[in-house]
Amino acid sequence: MLRTLSNSFKVACFIVGTTVGAGYASGRELWEFFGSYGSASQKTLPVALFLFTVSCYVIMELGRRRQAKEYRQVLTAIIGPRLTLLYDGLILFYLLGTTVVMFAGSGAALHHWGVPYWLGVFLTALFVLLVFIKKTQGVLMLNSLLVPLMISFLMGACLIYLWQGEGVFPSGEGSFPQALASAIAFTSFNILPLVAVLSVIGAELNERETFLAAIASGVGLALLSLIYNQALLGASPMASRYDVPLFALFQQFSKEWLVGLSIVLWLAIYTTAVSNLFGLIARFKVWFSQPDWLVALLLVFCMLPLTAFGFTRLIQILYPLYGVLNLFLLSLILLYPLTKEPDP
Repeated sequence: MLRTLSNSFKVACFIVGTTVGAGYASGRELWEFFGSYGSASQKTLPVALFLFTVSCYVIMELGRRRQAKEYRQVLTAIIGPRLTLLYDGLILFYLLGTTVVMFAGSGAALHHWGVPYWLGVFLTALFVLLVFIKKTQGVLMLNSLLVPLMISFLMGACLIYLWQGEGVFPSGEGSFPQALASAIAFTSFNILPLVAVLSVIGAELNERETFLAAIASGVGLALLSLIYNQALLGASPMASRYDVPLFALFQQFSKEWLVGLSIVLWLAIYTTAVSNLFGLIARFKVWFSQPDWLVALLLVFCMLPLTAFGFTRLIQILYPLYGVLNLFLLSLILLYPLTKEPDP
């Protein structure tokens, strides 16, 4: 039982670490999908996280039943072999592009504190590579250590802000249908990287562990999101003006909190880069039967030069396209238990 709980906790942390990237941790993702719709967002957030939880469970359970070695086996079960070819390319491009952006973002974040840009990129890449010496267990252990720290800091900062009672909360509720559509878009937006990584993770779990991991990740992310979004609503007059809305909560905080904020943002970048690389390794090992650390080294070696060009603008252009395609994938994932015969 203890082993089941331990494995479930590690996987739940991995799911949260994959989802809480730099966009989420900075508050920008929550603000765009929820906070900007006013108080109605607090009603639609639970819907988004329920869909998120169900999706995670379906993906992991399919990975477990099929003993998936890489995500295409799960994709084929959900959308068929023809569409799998399309989504395979989309996932590869998405993971490669966002990993490059994460490395570039880490360099920029550390440069703010006087660390040379290239040194910041190199150090982050080195820390990412070290995780894969221990293969899957190394990835899960990393997230089980870092994600609770990250969540505790964000939740603590938001609770302190709300306790101080300095927020000016919007009086109007906003359009509920629009807020609901945005909540569903939030889930679809985050589903692509989860398919890539949870398909493989599910193969190493039993049925109870997949269920508990999905529930724990959904509940943990829901609590954080509801508190974080409520704090952003209180800071709404200022949050909309910041590229990093989290800064709107830290205006009256001490310098120590700002240092903590920088660390949390870097951790969010780091855990996302690790998760993305995990999905890439599982996919590329189909072509290269080499140890995880060697595949990771080759991938990082190819990606590092690309950080000089920056892929942020390219990703921003592609996100609307990914949003539409992900919505189709999300629909099929949610409908899969109702439309398919149980696997033997």
